[in-house]
Amino acid sequence: MSIKSQSLTQLALQRFKKNFWGVFSFWVIVCIGLIAVFAYVISPDDSSNANQMHLSIHSQKPGFEVLMLTIPSNENTEQNFLSSLFFGKENLDTEIPISDFEVKDREMKYVLYSSDGIVGEEKIISLDVFPNANYKKYIKSRRFIFGTDKYGRDYLSRILIGSRISFFIGFVAVFISLIIGVTLGSIAGYYGGKIDAAIMWLINVTWSIPTLLLVIAITLALGKGFWQVFIAVGLTMWVEVARVVRGQVLSVKEMQYVTAARALGFKDFRIISGHILPNIMAPVIVISAANFAAAILIESGLSFLGIGAQPPMASWGAMIKDHYNYIILGKPYLAIIPGLCIMILVMAFMLIGNALRDALDVKN
Repeated sequence: MSIKSQSLTQLALQRFKKNFWGVFSFWVIVCIGLIAVFAYVISPDDSSNANQMHLSIHSQKPGFEVLMLTIPSNENTEQNFLSSLFFGKENLDTEIPISDFEVKDREMKYVLYSSDGIVGEEKIISLDVFPNANYKKYIKSRRFIFGTDKYGRDYLSRILIGSRISFFIGFVAVFISLIIGVTLGSIAGYYGGKIDAAIMWLINVTWSIPTLLLVIAITLALGKGFWQVFIAVGLTMWVEVARVVRGQVLSVKEMQYVTAARALGFKDFRIISGHILPNIMAPVIVISAANFAAAILIESGLSFLGIGAQPPMASWGAMIKDHYNYIILGKPYLAIIPGLCIMILVMAFMLIGNALRDALDVKN
């Protein structure tokens, strides 16, 4: 009878696959990640930041449909595929919601859309503004699946593009926190003494400052902006990683394989990076999953306070800020939809963190 030996990684993977909510959360995160990367490909409004405003159709309900007249611009914009994929198209055309139009004598007379049954203003333009006077392809019926926001922008497009900030801030913040936390934690745990005392003093001071207050202070110091928020959140999340890594290093640095590495004359860097860290990464992975969720909530809070991603950039937290007063105005979905998106993404990371904790637990 042959006995198959399985590595701890394979055993952990098998345990993870048996956890329904862990696997489900993994695929939810994968789907949101793909949406974040290809947001401009699938968004109805693929202009930069989905910022096409139509004030005449502001705050319309989901499923709203209107005729959209596009007046082409004479300016040529050269933009490569990658730029349009990641930053949206530079759309210089003018979009006008209309309720009716009539073509006569190489002129188009159209009626501007107006809500509440009011007849809109009539305007006239020459057909010469359209290439070859072919106006038909520039008048299309457009449906807004999630309705429009208070500026008349397509809400679905803003939601899709807003996923980028909430999703990628987790990666950037966790990456920064891992670099700082693992480095300081391993140095403190391995060398001990005064070095450990100095690093622990820094950790305790940072830990004593409220996270949101520290993030606000760093954000104000670096300035308002996209990358500033990412860095600020990352610089506040390394403390817990450092404490856990320090404790794990303290517990394993006297193990036999570490003593053998010292006896063979290996340098401290090689011992820490090649022997200690690979054996203590299980709890760090679990903390990283929780930090993903925390980073998303912190960024949403900053955007809600107005010091996160700045307009016209789409952010779920900023969308809640712009529309939370619509809850009492009969249009609560404008605040509920981005709130649900934040809840789903945070819950997915928390559930996958719990699944990883169970899968990596050697006592099971």
